This record gives sequence, C-alpha cells and structure tokens, in this order.
Amino acid sequence: MPPPDPAAESGAVAEGGIVAEGARIMTICNACRYCEGFCPVFPAMERRRVFLEADMNYLANLCHNCGECFHACPYTPPHAFEVNVPRTLAEIRARSYGRYAWPRALGRAFENNGTLMASILALSLLLAVASGAATGRMLAPAGAVFYDVMPHGVMVGVFGTAFAAAAAILAVGLVRCVRESGPNAAQLARPAVLWKAARDALSLRHLDSGGRGCASPDERPSPARRLWHHCTFYGCLLCFASTVVAAVYHYGGSTAPYDYLSLPVVLGTLGGVGLLIGPAGLYRLRRRRDPAVGDPAQDGMDQAFLAMLFLTSATGLMLLVFRETRAMAPLLWVHLGVVLALFLALPYGKFVHGVYRFAALLRYGLESESDASTRSAPRLGGAGPPLVAQSRRNRADSRETSRGPDQGEDHVRRKDREGQ
Repeated sequence: MPPPDPAAESGAVAEGGIVAEGARIMTICNACRYCEGFCPVFPAMERRRVFLEADMNYLANLCHNCGECFHACPYTPPHAFEVNVPRTLAEIRARSYGRYAWPRALGRAFENNGTLMASILALSLLLAVASGAATGRMLAPAGAVFYDVMPHGVMVGVFGTAFAAAAAILAVGLVRCVRESGPNAAQLARPAVLWKAARDALSLRHLDSGGRGCASPDERPSPARRLWHHCTFYGCLLCFASTVVAAVYHYGGSTAPYDYLSLPVVLGTLGGVGLLIGPAGLYRLRRRRDPAVGDPAQDGMDQAFLAMLFLTSATGLMLLVFRETRAMAPLLWVHLGVVLALFLALPYGKFVHGVYRFAALLRYGLESESDASTRSAPRLGGAGPPLVAQSRRNRADSRETSRGPDQGEDHVRRKDREGQ
C-alpha cells in the first residue's frame, strides 16, 4: 500500500466530521499513551474518557504542533489506524478560530485567509497613499517630522481606534473560548494558575520537549522553531513597549522624532530586528518542514501573518534610517498602511492562536493544580522526552512489522543479521 498523499489526506475527513475524527484519534492515543511525556496535550487527554467538541477545541489549542508525537507514533499512516495527531488538531484548531470569532459571521474569514489578508494589506496601502495624495503631504522637505505629514491627533485617532476595536473583538473571542471550560471558568483567574500559564507562554516551554527542541523541520530535534518564535514574540512586545514609552514622552512634553539612543528608538529598533529575524526564520522552517505534521489549508494564513510582521518591521526600520530625508513622507505613508492592515487583521488571522493557546494553558494549569492534590503515584510518562530517540526507533520497527508478512519477515531477518 503506497503512503497517502499529504494534501489528499487533509481532505479525507469532511469539516463537519473533523471533531469526530479527533475524538477517534484521542481514543486510540488514550489506550496507547506512548507519547504521554511529550507535551501537555496527552496528560490533558488522559483526564478524559469522552471527547466532546469543547474538549477537542481545548486539546487542539493546547497543542503547539511540535510534531514529536507524529514521529514517535507507531500508528501513523500507512498503519490502518491512520493516527496523525498534529494535523488533526491543527484542523480542529483552525475550526475553533471561526467558532470563537465575533461577530460570528466573520468566522468565515479564517477560510482562504491568505487571500483575505493580502486584500486587507492592499486596501490599507491604497488608502494610505490616497490619503497622502489628497492632503498634499505625500512629499515633504528634508528635515520635516512625522507630525508634519500626519498630525498626532489624527494618527492617534485612526490607529488607536483600530487597535481598540481589534482588542475588543479578541476579548469577546477569549470569553467564548474560556466559557467552554465549564463551571470552573472563574477559577482560571487564580494567581497560581495565571502564573503557571504566563510562565509556560513566555518561555514557550512546550516547544522544548525536555530540552531537545521541536521536531522541525524534520524528525530530528532542534531549538530553531522555539528560537524564531521567541524573536517574533518578544519583537512584538518590544515594539509595543516602544510605542507606550513614546506616548509617555509625548504627553510629557517631548515630541518625536527622538534621538537614536533614546529609549523609544532603542526598544523599537531591537523589536524591529526581532520581527525581521523571527518571521524569516519561521518562514524558512515552514518551507522545509514535513507537510504531514501540519494542515496545508492554513499555509496562506500562516504565511500572510509572517509577511505582515516582516513588512511592518522592514518599513519601520527604513523609516528610521531615512527619517531626515525627503523619502521620509512616502515611507511613513507606506508604513502606516502596513500597520493599519496588521491591526485590522489581528482578530481574523494567525494572531488569534496566541490568545486561545494562552486560554488553553490556563485551563491546563487549573487541571494540573487539581490533580496535584489527588495524585499519589508518579506519572507513567515522566521519562517521556529522554526516550525520544528510542521511540523513533520503535516507530520505524512498528511500521516495518505492520506492512505485511513478507516485509515483517525481512525486518526480523535484518535485525538478526545486525545481532550477529
């Protein structure tokens, strides 16, 4: 039996049945428990015997798509069980984004998301350039400052409104996600639970696999995916911190542009560099990664988000370099167009995965805290990550023996020769 085509496999289960497929796979994994030491998905899975849609949404958003379980599992295709945890959870995860979206009708924005993001970017750039041309400020003499091109009040009004709207929509989605936690949802705000979730999110601990790193771009462990995520995440935080500090400076009486060694510029530059390196590294990994562990339907969404982050940083850094030249005004309009597109896309693009993953980490922290008071025996999977290499060998052996009698005998004979 030839290996299934990854692209065809992704469409093997209809969208309406992907939750049922996920429940089928989790039932098999719950009986096997071979991968229980890899990531929090499996301990969370073991607390359940029945997998409802809310459970599958939770597990899907808890999954960091590191791929370790796929490369360790003896039941992946071409085995008859056809277990593919990372891809199945990725499909359920994307489906949950539409379920939590507000307004609900815009949940369809996550379908063909790459095209939508490209359209938003194009329209935002067109609006920015048209605004510059209409106001006669598309060009400015050397030495002009940002607020000569767009007044500070207008800039704050436009981008403050766009960001506030995005934050409000994300907050509604977060509430919808948290409500699926059931009657214990109120306990997610407990300090100990918040601290554990924040620590895991800020350190990306579950992309570490016991210090070995993700199975990315292939089954060999590597810290690269975690590193590029850190560059991207902390690049965003540094840029946000730069904006906040600049606002404090402005309302304190010091207006832009600021000195190159001032705190807003230093923070923004470091953040901008992170947003060049991180998205570029993640894009390169995506191009090389085994397509079997992801959902090809989400490629457009992922790549569009990386492109927007990269363009935001690139245009911002170019603006910093050429801010004292005649190129400042057109560069500012382009940069503002990209930033506006990023803000408009935040609630309906890849950014939402961070919000819902944090909610899943909160729920996992609460469940772990509850288990800690009742568990008396050590977990069977406590030594999971150190056994990664052995589990991969076992997976290869299982595949050999599952392909048929002749191939199984060849496998045994080969092992005998190795023993001699």
